[in-house]
Amino acid sequence: MKKIIVAIDGFSSCGKSTIAKALARETGYIYVDTGAMYRAISLFCVQNGLMTDQEIKLEELEKEIKSISIEFRANAAGESETYLNNINVEKEIRSLEVASGASKISTLGFVRRELVRQQQLMGEKKGVVMDGRDIGTVVFPNAELKLFLTASAEIRAQRRMDEMLAKGEKVDFETVLANVIERDERDVNRTESPLRKAVDAIEIDNSNINKEKQSEMIRTLFAKKTF
Repeated sequence: MKKIIVAIDGFSSCGKSTIAKALARETGYIYVDTGAMYRAISLFCVQNGLMTDQEIKLEELEKEIKSISIEFRANAAGESETYLNNINVEKEIRSLEVASGASKISTLGFVRRELVRQQQLMGEKKGVVMDGRDIGTVVFPNAELKLFLTASAEIRAQRRMDEMLAKGEKVDFETVLANVIERDERDVNRTESPLRKAVDAIEIDNSNINKEKQSEMIRTLFAKKTF
């Protein structure tokens, strides 16, 4: 069985990370959550006063970007967790504030170039499952298997709200939906590496597909590419 790179792109809250993690576990591949990398930069900015609702302090962030360490380490259950400068920030980066900031951060060319460089290094030996917004178009345009996930904004907002409520956060549907639509707008229209479906990517609309059927579809696609 040959090793390949699996690139999973798509809109926010389509389950990209869940799918990528599951596939990585089943195949023994390395899982890289690129969205978590941008969230970690967003959290760094929040913690260090580099970002407000109105602006990002670009000069200060550009000076710091190459010294920011982002790693993925497995916890006791074998799940990948995000570390920012050697501190576990997996919970902190999942807040609505950090998610909104990450969408702004991801439009910055100098941030994207640095993180893309790190991501490409992670995939040099293949055997990698990576999810994000530009994996199949920018990071790994030659990936052997490319998936593009989508679903309606309303369904994605409900999924995200359910996750946040389960964590004890107080949110309302309209606020979450507005955030989903705003992020979509930024992702699709940003100048640097906008969200696009790669020409050779396989699109999966999972608005009305359960997890089991979707997993089965992806396992079949993976098997065809590795044998």
